Amino acid sequence: MNTGKIYAILVAVLLSTVHSLACTNVIVTKGASADGSVMVTYAADSHQLYGALYFKPAARWKEDVMLKVYNWDSGEYMGEIPQAASTYQTVGNMNQHQLIITETTFGGREQTWGGGGVMDYGSLIFITLQRARTAREAIEVMDYLTQKYGYPSEGESFTIADKYEAWIMEMVGKGDGSGSVWVARRIPDGYICAHANQSRISTFPLDDPDNCLYSSDVISFAREKGWFSGKDEEFSFCDAYNPVDFGGARFCDSRAWAAFNLLCDGEFVWEDAAGEHSAPAGDYLDYAMGHNLQHRMPLWVKPARKVTVAALADVMRDHFEGTPMDMTQDVGAGCCSLPYRWRPMEYEVDGVKYVHERAIATQQTGYWILGQARDWLPDEVGGLLWFGVDDAATSALTPVYTNVNAIPLPFAEGNGSLTEYSETSAFWQFNKVTHFAYLFYDRVAPELRREIDDYYKMCQERIEATDMKAAAYMENGRRKKAVNAMTETSCQLASQLMVRWKELEKELLVKYLDGNVKVVGSDGKYKMTTPGGDIPASPGHPAQRERWLKGIVKDHGETLMVR
Repeated sequence: MNTGKIYAILVAVLLSTVHSLACTNVIVTKGASADGSVMVTYAADSHQLYGALYFKPAARWKEDVMLKVYNWDSGEYMGEIPQAASTYQTVGNMNQHQLIITETTFGGREQTWGGGGVMDYGSLIFITLQRARTAREAIEVMDYLTQKYGYPSEGESFTIADKYEAWIMEMVGKGDGSGSVWVARRIPDGYICAHANQSRISTFPLDDPDNCLYSSDVISFAREKGWFSGKDEEFSFCDAYNPVDFGGARFCDSRAWAAFNLLCDGEFVWEDAAGEHSAPAGDYLDYAMGHNLQHRMPLWVKPARKVTVAALADVMRDHFEGTPMDMTQDVGAGCCSLPYRWRPMEYEVDGVKYVHERAIATQQTGYWILGQARDWLPDEVGGLLWFGVDDAATSALTPVYTNVNAIPLPFAEGNGSLTEYSETSAFWQFNKVTHFAYLFYDRVAPELRREIDDYYKMCQERIEATDMKAAAYMENGRRKKAVNAMTETSCQLASQLMVRWKELEKELLVKYLDGNVKVVGSDGKYKMTTPGGDIPASPGHPAQRERWLKGIVKDHGETLMVR
C-alpha cells in the first residue's frame, strides 16, 4: 500500500517525479524472531502522503452489491467489481486473521504499465486483506483479481505474511489490461528478507509448490516480449522484468543490504541448492553502491541472533551509519550531523553527476508499521500493528490490535491532512518535533531516542497485560469484552503518546532555544543566575564539527580569515 511510489527509471530521470524511491520492507520469519512471531516492517514514504491508520470493519454484503475501485495513489475511479459476500476487518496493512500485506514499487519495464485494468496495486492489497485469511490464500486472491480485472500498476514487490509463513511476491502487468505475471517465494523459516523498490527474485524452482508459486505465463510472456531467450530453469524474474541499474542498486537494494548488515552483524549466511554459504556484508558493498551490478545479494539471510521488535524497529531508523554511505559524516551533514539531504537526490556540479544517499529512514515518511502475527494467541488477540507517523528515526511506534472496534483519534482518517493542521493529529505533532530535531540533530536526536525507548518499554508492559486479559476473555467466550480491552489499551497508549510528544515539543524548544543549550542541574532543573530567579545561567555552546568548519574555510576562508 505504498502511497509513496517509485516510478523508477532510476538514474537519468531519477527523482524527477513526486513519488520517488519510496518504501522499505523487512521481513522476519517465525523462526528468526525472538518471540516466535512473524514480523513485517513497512515505511510508506511519499512527499504527498498523510500518515493515518486506515480502518475497515468486517461486514456482510448483499449478493448484487458492487465495489467501486479507486486508484490508491491518485483517487481516480478505476471501475467496479462484485463485492464479496463477507469481508474481514482491516487495520492498516493487517486484517483480523493476522494476515499482513505490504509492498514496494520497482517500476520495471514501461511496456508492462497501464492497459486499462481495474486493480491497481493499493486496491489489490486492501481488497485482498478483506478476502483472505492466510498468505497462500492471499496469493490466490491477488492472482484471481488481477487476471480477472487487469493490473495497470507498475511492477511491485509484495510482502505477504501470516502467523506461520512469510512470502515475497513480485508482479508486473501486461500493459494491455489483460492480467499480470508474477512469482512468489516462501522465505525459509529462520531467515529474514528485505526489499526496497528493486525486484529481488531471480531464478526460482519450477516444481516446488510448497515454497514457490508463479503464474503460468511468467516465463512465456518474457519470451514473447524478447526479454528472455534461455532455458526455463535459467529464467530470472528480476533480470527479465526489472533489470538493475545504478539507481536500482544505490537507492533501492542498498536499503536491503543495510537491513541485512544490521541484523546479521556484518556477516551474510544463506542456503541454496548448492548448500550453505557465508560472506562478509562488505563483500556486497560494491553492489549496494551501484559499482558492480553483477554481484547480486542473496534473497534472504540468517540473522546473527533472534530478532526482537525493538531491534527490527531500529533497522527502520538507519541512515547507513558506520558504512561508507554514512550520511552523518560528510560536510552535507552540516554542523549538527544531520543524516538527511533535501530533494532532489541527483545533482550536477561542473558537468559531473552526483547523488545524495537514500537511506531506510527518510524525512518524507507518511507512516510506518511493524506488524506482528503471533500464533500462540487467538486470532482475535494475536494481530498487533505497531504504528508510527513521520520519519521513523525520530518517531515512536504505538501498538494497535487488529481486532479493535475503533481507531485512536491521533491516527484516525479525517483528522487533519497535508494541507490542514490538526492539534489532535499525531502526524502533525511528530512533524513539529522532528523538524526541530533537524535543526540540532546531534543533540536533539539522543533525547528523542530516550523518549522512544521509554515509551516502548511502557507499551510492552501494557501489551503483555492486555494479551493475558483478552485471551482469557476469549477462552470464556466473551469476545466483546476482549475487543473492548484491546481497544481501550490501543487508544489509551496513543493518547499517552500524544501527551508525551506535546510535552517534549515544549521541553526541546526551551532547552535548545536559538541553538544554545540551557544548563541542567543535578536536580533535573535549569540552573539560574540567582536562586529562585528566572534568568537562566549562561548556556552551553556545543562545538561545531571540524569537517563542517573545514568546508566553510575551503569555500570562503579567504574572506573569513582573522588577520
